[in-house]
Amino acid sequence: MDWQQIFAARNERMKASEIRELLKLLEQPDIISFAGGIPDPDLFPAKAFQEAFSAALTPEMQATALQYSVSEGYGPLRDWIVGEMGRLGVPCTRDNILITSGSQQALDYLGKLMLSAGDTALVGWPTYLGALGAFNAYEPRYDRLDPETNRSAADYAEAAGDGRVKFAYMSVDFANPTGKTLDAAMRERVIDLADELDIAVIEDAAYQSLRYEGEALSPVLAREIVRKGDINACRTIYCGSFSKTLAPGLRVGWVCGAQEVISQLVLLKQAADLHSSTINQMAIATVAQAQFDSHVAKIKTAYRARRDAMLAALQTHMPDGVSWTRPEGGMFIWLELPTHLRSADLLAQSLRSERVAFVPGHAFFADGSGTNTMRLSFSRTDEAVIEEGIARLGRLIAAALEA
Repeated sequence: MDWQQIFAARNERMKASEIRELLKLLEQPDIISFAGGIPDPDLFPAKAFQEAFSAALTPEMQATALQYSVSEGYGPLRDWIVGEMGRLGVPCTRDNILITSGSQQALDYLGKLMLSAGDTALVGWPTYLGALGAFNAYEPRYDRLDPETNRSAADYAEAAGDGRVKFAYMSVDFANPTGKTLDAAMRERVIDLADELDIAVIEDAAYQSLRYEGEALSPVLAREIVRKGDINACRTIYCGSFSKTLAPGLRVGWVCGAQEVISQLVLLKQAADLHSSTINQMAIATVAQAQFDSHVAKIKTAYRARRDAMLAALQTHMPDGVSWTRPEGGMFIWLELPTHLRSADLLAQSLRSERVAFVPGHAFFADGSGTNTMRLSFSRTDEAVIEEGIARLGRLIAAALEA
C-alpha cells in the first residue's frame, strides 16, 4: 500500500528530530555525548518520587491517582504553580493555568490554536528545534525575531505577505540552543512589538530556574502585567516545565496565560489526550511542595561546575577562529566555526575518529542556515569527561582548519 497518497500534505513538513536521533548514541558506552540537552539522572530526586508515588497509591488516594481527571490539571499542582508564578511577578489564579504533557505539548497546542497555513511565526535565528517541530505541522512561514534591531512592525507585517503574523516565540533565559539571555530592554521591546503587531508572545521558560550567576530578570509576562495590570489583559503566554528541574520522564509542564487562551487550550487538551497523567501530576506536586527550591539549588551547583569546566576547556583547546557563548545558566554553549567549515561533516568525522557527539547548528535555523555552528550541552557529563571531550573536539577542528 502507498501510504504517502493517504498522508496529509502537511506531513511533508515533519522531520525526525536530529537530537532525538543523536540520543540513541547514549547507548554506546564509548561515546562522549554533548548532544542531548538532558538532565543528569544521577541528580534526580528518586527517593522523593518513590515516596510520592507510594503516597498516591494508598487506599485513600488511589481512586484519584488512577482515575480520569479534569483536563485543566490536578488542583494542588496548579495551586503550587500559582504560587511559583506569583514569586516571579505573575499574579494569577488556577483559571490561568493548564497542565500539559511537558512544555513540548504546550507548543504543539499553541501552534494548532494560532497558526493557519501561510501565517508567520517570529522565531529566533537560531531557535529551539522542538518549537520548529511543533509549529511545522501547521504550515507557517518563519521570520527572524531580533528585538535588538530597529526593524519595524510594518516591516514584519509586510514580510508576512498574504498571511499575517500570529506570534513571537522565544526563550528569554539561557536559550536553547545558544545559552543567551535577553536583557531587560529587549524584553520590553518584545512587548512593544507585539502590541504594535497585535500578536501573541510565547515565552518558553524551560530553563528559567537554572541561573548560575548574574541578576535574575523578570519574565516577559511579569513585565507586561506591570504595564496592563491584569494577566487577562496580557498577550504573553508563559510555558513552564518540570523536565529540567525535577523529572523529564514524568512529562509535566504548564501554560500560564489569559483565561481566554487557557480555555481554548483546554478544548485542545480534551480532544488530544483528555488530561495529563494524574498520578504523575500528584507526584510532581508532592515533590515540588516539599523540596523544589532545595533540589534546584543542588542541581545548579552541579551544572554550574560543568559549565565552568566546559568554558575552561574551550579556552584551552579550541583553535583560533572559533568563538562561543558564555551562558549565565541553562545547559548549552553555542559554538561558531569559520564559515567554510560544516559542523554536520565534523560530526560524522567526530563519531568515527574521536567518539564525541554534538548537535550541528543548522537544525536550529528555520531556513537551514548556520551550517558552521554547533550546540554543546554540559548537563549530562562530569568535569573530567568534559575536559577530554573538548580536547578531542579541539583537535578535530584544528585538523579541519589545517586541511
